[in-house]
Amino acid sequence: MKTIGFIGGMSWESSAQYYRIVNQEVRARLGGAHSAKSLMWSMDFGEIERLQHSGNWAALSDEMTHAAQNVERGGADFIVICTNTMHWMADEVAAAVSIPLLHIADPTATKIKGAGLTRIGLLGTAFTMEQDFYKGRLAQKFGLDVLVPDDEDRKTVHRIIYTELVAGRIEDASREAYRAVIRRLVDNGAQAIVLGCTEIMLLISAADSPVPLFDTTEIHALAAVDFALA
Repeated sequence: MKTIGFIGGMSWESSAQYYRIVNQEVRARLGGAHSAKSLMWSMDFGEIERLQHSGNWAALSDEMTHAAQNVERGGADFIVICTNTMHWMADEVAAAVSIPLLHIADPTATKIKGAGLTRIGLLGTAFTMEQDFYKGRLAQKFGLDVLVPDDEDRKTVHRIIYTELVAGRIEDASREAYRAVIRRLVDNGAQAIVLGCTEIMLLISAADSPVPLFDTTEIHALAAVDFALA
């Protein structure tokens, strides 16, 4: 079994889900008392969030490459970044180490394509929904047509992530707001919805959407198990 190197804490609410899903899946596949071999470098998300919203992506890149080098030195065989947004600097992270990086978008897109779908709605932080590092990978590498919410809906989705979900707050009103955003994406032609922020799975489930949901947290965690046991 390979050792998984998690870069987490962004936020720890979703990193805890990675740890749970990975270990439950290893136990299910191998039986008995088996669990995953892993280590985690966990960030202080307060510092990360401040740098994100001040636009200091150079400093964030330094933080991420430092974390990747630490998990490599700690004995990890590959790296899993437990957040969609911080894949903004995935290329820099991959270049800073000699072990593979398992990109969160790739197993997600593979699963979407495997379902025969081509047009998806993307929910995530404003950075993920608006910048090209994520949408562009889905479109250029996998040929997916990516829809994002309109400006007001993007603000709503982003606000709920940063003021509620990263703090572990689950509000019924916010679930209703996300349901409305999803309905509008579906009305615009989305065949499926990608939960492109690792905290959204804490709020939204399949029952909240009229079309299939692709939860990047679960998909990425299960892909990590596949890689670790291959």
